[in-house]
Amino acid sequence: MKIETQLPLGKIDPGLRAAATPLDLARIGEEARLAEALGYDGIVTEETKHDPFVICALAAQATARIGLATGVAIAFPRSPAVTAMSAWTLQKLSGGRFTLGLGSQVKGHIERRYGLKWSPPGPWMREYVGALRAIWACWQHGTRLDFRGEHYKLSLMVPLFAPPPIEHPDIPIHLAAVNPFMCQIAGEVADGISAHPVATPRYIAEVMLPAARRGAAKAGRELAGFALTAMPLIATAPDRAALAERVRDVRARIAFYASTPAYLIAFESEGYGAVARTLQQYSREQRWEEMPGFVDDGMLDRYAVIGTYDEIAAKLKARFAGVATHLQFAVPVHGKDDEARLRELVASLRQ
Repeated sequence: MKIETQLPLGKIDPGLRAAATPLDLARIGEEARLAEALGYDGIVTEETKHDPFVICALAAQATARIGLATGVAIAFPRSPAVTAMSAWTLQKLSGGRFTLGLGSQVKGHIERRYGLKWSPPGPWMREYVGALRAIWACWQHGTRLDFRGEHYKLSLMVPLFAPPPIEHPDIPIHLAAVNPFMCQIAGEVADGISAHPVATPRYIAEVMLPAARRGAAKAGRELAGFALTAMPLIATAPDRAALAERVRDVRARIAFYASTPAYLIAFESEGYGAVARTLQQYSREQRWEEMPGFVDDGMLDRYAVIGTYDEIAAKLKARFAGVATHLQFAVPVHGKDDEARLRELVASLRQ
């Protein structure tokens, strides 16, 4: 859902199983066309088991109107020059429909999965975005590349490796954020924030958006057109019996997020800091099956939106209309009946 005169955002990957189940790459084009036909405003693909830039390219070739975004691509393992080229290529391929969503990842993954040296992510991301924009300016306007920071010193761009100007060179950059400082960085240098699912409407309004405004003031810029994408956990189904299974999945996902130290602030702000610390310990002990039991119904309702297909649109609007410009959600489609229901849901969110 995009509030006011804008339109809904959706995900190409089907619901909570996306992170655990690989996408069928042969069906990406088909799923993208379906999302476009159902009235979604955009397709967002995350970086879990596939390269999100490849998924966006497949979707771009299969569609004509719908927006495309990485939600998110992990920035630091990629040189800014590599990311700049991927985004530039997708922007040209899609005719200006691409949004570059970037995330920093947590320390354990940066060090132990990507093999990089950890550094404070806020300043690093500020510099990373600056490097991207310097490279794009070089390609579009022929300006000399001369970017110097703590992490990146970029001064070489020869004609063989410089793509020509494109029709839509202003590629929006959205930053994944939970903690206030990354929200401030987004306000300084980016075009929007992709809020983590643990960000409740109150947390967005009282913590994230004020931090973004502080960042904008620091940079001397206005936040007109700045995007705040909410990505709530949703449990929805045709009826109560089917909904119960979805609720179990969402409860497990909340427990997993609460066990992540980097997200502690979002749980402390809602009074669930003690639960989150307990789940951190259970995670370290690999006691995954026991963790969902710590998410009681009150905590479930705080971090997830739950309802049947007939109820879910009204609940989403009631919860996020005052704080988000975009709503990113996914509902599995298994047949024509599901398509019809989802088309109605998207239309309802537009009203």
